[in-house]
Amino acid sequence: MLIDTHCHLTSPELAPRLASVLAAARAAGVGRIIVVAVNTADARAALNVVKAHAELSFVAGIHPHEAGRCDDEDLAALAELLRGKGAAAGLQERIVGVGEIGLDFHYDFAPRDRQERVFRAQLTLASELARPVVIHARESESRVCDILPEYPGVAERTVFHCFSADVAVARRALDLGCLLSFTGVVTFRKAETIQAVARFVPADRMMLETDAPYLSPEPMRKVRPNEPALLVHTARFLADLRGVALDALAAATTANAVRFFRLPED
Repeated sequence: MLIDTHCHLTSPELAPRLASVLAAARAAGVGRIIVVAVNTADARAALNVVKAHAELSFVAGIHPHEAGRCDDEDLAALAELLRGKGAAAGLQERIVGVGEIGLDFHYDFAPRDRQERVFRAQLTLASELARPVVIHARESESRVCDILPEYPGVAERTVFHCFSADVAVARRALDLGCLLSFTGVVTFRKAETIQAVARFVPADRMMLETDAPYLSPEPMRKVRPNEPALLVHTARFLADLRGVALDALAAATTANAVRFFRLPED
């Protein structure tokens, strides 16, 4: 079994055909999916999706792209949801983390100081709740690694989603206790830097994701949108890259995801 640890099932590309997306995932051996919300409105939509499907869990946070529009009311609403209150009542076991949160210095859709303030507020919340953290970091990994040690115990419960930096940055994140997660980007022909990291990372510190509807893997790169069923292509590529059997890679990454997100074991 594979676990897609990062998927946006509320996206307009996937939500209208959710039943077929989930059926295709099950047929491909993707038995569980972590739905990721990027703001409070998205989190409410994700809650409705998760309630209806037992194989889904979810994480919620304020994405750095959303930081410029985020106010104290949004942060309070997020905190209520992550505490399993209000609309999230009764779903505590299915709310498995805070994310995706972080810093994005590539697009800079929000001022960097604003991104950092919102990021820090959510790290404080994650620390209070002892929840896993899903990091979005683009051209900002070093700054994220500077910040994480200020929040004791958080780094060891953190995954860098869609890791895209080099081995030196990967080593620093791993030294902090973080995990790294790989998308279909690792399968791209010109992704040598990420492929080097994928060879380097210890087997017990890596996870798999689609980031669907984005980043379709080879040989399905032209297929839009990406969806959880295509995770098998990323898994197969990584198994070949690391020189291990697909079953072994699937077992290791699934065990890592179950442990990291504290998912119930079948």
